[in-house]
Amino acid sequence: MNTSATQTSDAKNGASENTPDVKAQDAAKKGDISHRLYEDVLALLLGTMVVSLGVTLYSESVLVTGSTAGAALLIEHATGLGFGLIFFLINLPFYWLAYKRMGTAFTVKTFIAVGLVSVFSKLTPMMVDFTMLNPIYAAVAGGALMGIGLLMLFRHRAGLGGINILALYLQEHFGIRAGYVQLAIDMVILVIAFLTLPFDKVLLSILGAVVLNLIIAINHRPGRYLAAR
Repeated sequence: MNTSATQTSDAKNGASENTPDVKAQDAAKKGDISHRLYEDVLALLLGTMVVSLGVTLYSESVLVTGSTAGAALLIEHATGLGFGLIFFLINLPFYWLAYKRMGTAFTVKTFIAVGLVSVFSKLTPMMVDFTMLNPIYAAVAGGALMGIGLLMLFRHRAGLGGINILALYLQEHFGIRAGYVQLAIDMVILVIAFLTLPFDKVLLSILGAVVLNLIIAINHRPGRYLAAR
């Protein structure tokens, strides 16, 4: 009887060890927590689409954000050139840093993400018509959308070039939260915006930048979410 009970218990234990949850936990303990290809693809598509919607809210309300996206919006407001092309060109010099410091996979995914945002930011205004857009709502919702989209990209080891690359590098190698790094640099960019935009627009842009970076700082802490690639 005791032998049979032991065998039954072992069988149950063996079955439980083969369940998906247990397998996932064992994989996590061994460090096998890489994303599958289709997960990366979905994250790149959805993340860049969400960011592009936030950028559209900002562009329609004549607001700016930080990082290279903010610089591209400033140039767009000053020159009338399209955001997508400006954003793509501004990010080109930063790919060297991405390749040298973050690896080939990160660089390739970031290049794709920047390209997708450039395309989506051009297509989104063609598919969404804002007959009435409150600038305060645009600042908060746009900042939140860009923060959520960036968070999706960060968790799949991708970024949107420029300051994102620097922020992720500092977080991974020195433990400095990416959100705080971006917030500091974004404030510098927004101060420059005072030279080209009305005072109230810059204040709303600062509000949006705080929302964006708080989302990243709260949800993307070192060690909280890890992925092998």
